[in-house]
Amino acid sequence: QVQLVESGGGLAQAGGSLRLSCAASGRIFSNYAMAWFRQVPGKEREFVAAIHWTYGNTYYADSGRGRFTISRMNTNNTMYLQMSNLKPEDTAIYYCAAGIYSDNNYYRPALYAYWGQGTQVTVSS
Repeated sequence: QVQLVESGGGLAQAGGSLRLSCAASGRIFSNYAMAWFRQVPGKEREFVAAIHWTYGNTYYADSGRGRFTISRMNTNNTMYLQMSNLKPEDTAIYYCAAGIYSDNNYYRPALYAYWGQGTQVTVSS
């Protein structure tokens, strides 16, 4: 069982930055992927970025590539999402997730068995 707790959300101005954290407790296996998704009311959960827990391979959605950086610190079981040059359309609830890594499915919510409660990010124009 894995528990995930996000933090770091809040209000930012367009062009600003925020860093989200996801603290994981429980057993994180070496073949896990961890990811960030986001969701706005009335829309499906959207992939943002993913990282292989052991090897550090990273994957990004086009919406965040070049602006967002995903990273992890294995020693304290924490994953991060550094978001820069924020845009109003980045406004959403951001969720972290963990699950068994799959090369071609890292962007699918169904891959991830564990989810955090979400943290709100609001970007004003």
